[in-house]
Amino acid sequence: MTSLHPADWNPDTARAIVDAHAGLDGPLLPILRAIQAAFGCVPKAAIPFLAQALNLTRAEVHGAVSFYHDFRDAPAGRRLVRLCRAEACQAMGGEARAAGLLARLRLAWGETTADGAVTVEPVYCLGLCAVAPAALVDGEPLGRLDARRLAAALGAA
Repeated sequence: MTSLHPADWNPDTARAIVDAHAGLDGPLLPILRAIQAAFGCVPKAAIPFLAQALNLTRAEVHGAVSFYHDFRDAPAGRRLVRLCRAEACQAMGGEARAAGLLARLRLAWGETTADGAVTVEPVYCLGLCAVAPAALVDGEPLGRLDARRLAAALGAA
């Protein structure tokens, strides 16, 4: 599915997503994933829309969006870096790698570079403890992370 911009919020697109998932038990999370895939994020306008469509309160929908770290309210950059912050990665120098990348890109956790090139997000265990520190770069696992490997994975970003 082509990712739209949240400013392109379209209730008809959202309705089609809801209808496609209507037969599922507990459809909220699959619908939120599909909304994010369609719009690049879960736009604020989706909260009341989904609450009404699913007979939930706005608080229930907002609670799901804010609880799960995978959902965002603004589109991610063209490149998405998820750095592991779990204990094994921290013990192997992950905090220093994260600090170096954030400083180099002039970002805080969860932010996107001004040019929209890179978003850096924390994740709390990728299950790659044997090759710590680890990251996901555009969904691809990267272990034994060091500044050189991370820079190479991001190219010129």
